[in-house]
Amino acid sequence: MLYFTIAPYSTLEMQSGNIVPIFILTVIIPIIFFLILKNVGVIHSIFLPTLQERKYPLYISSIIFLMILYKVIPNNYVNELFYFFTGLLTATGATLILLFLRFKTSMHLLGMGSILTYMIALSIHFEINITLAISLFTLFTGMVATSRLYLKAHTKNELLIGFMVGCVSQLIILKYWL
Repeated sequence: MLYFTIAPYSTLEMQSGNIVPIFILTVIIPIIFFLILKNVGVIHSIFLPTLQERKYPLYISSIIFLMILYKVIPNNYVNELFYFFTGLLTATGATLILLFLRFKTSMHLLGMGSILTYMIALSIHFEINITLAISLFTLFTGMVATSRLYLKAHTKNELLIGFMVGCVSQLIILKYWL
């Protein structure tokens, strides 16, 4: 939604052709897969406390991001959005690698770092002042980090690494579209 709000050349056709499929693939399908994995007994809690439980949602996320990249927004259609999801796929891959190295990262902060970096990049790319939105989203990122610490779901290092993986993955991809 953020991209289509900011993009100056966004049309209603472009919006409707992307928003609904992306919403289904990034919200509805993960909820369904979570319920399936919970009922099968692969996942015991929404917090995914063990390293083994975290692998399956990351595999599913990778497949969903690939579907979005190849079927919903091909490279020649919406460049900026394509590279955002490429950055998310890169971050998910890095998180899987860290998981195999027995390090748990915060997927919440990974997402927040990715979106925050993407917002800053969109502001620069389209030369639009969205400082208020970036400020609010920085506040929301802090609130998410605080809530993860309060719930004792992560350590400070796991939060920091998750945030850095999200930011760095977007920064690496940035050179292809900015």
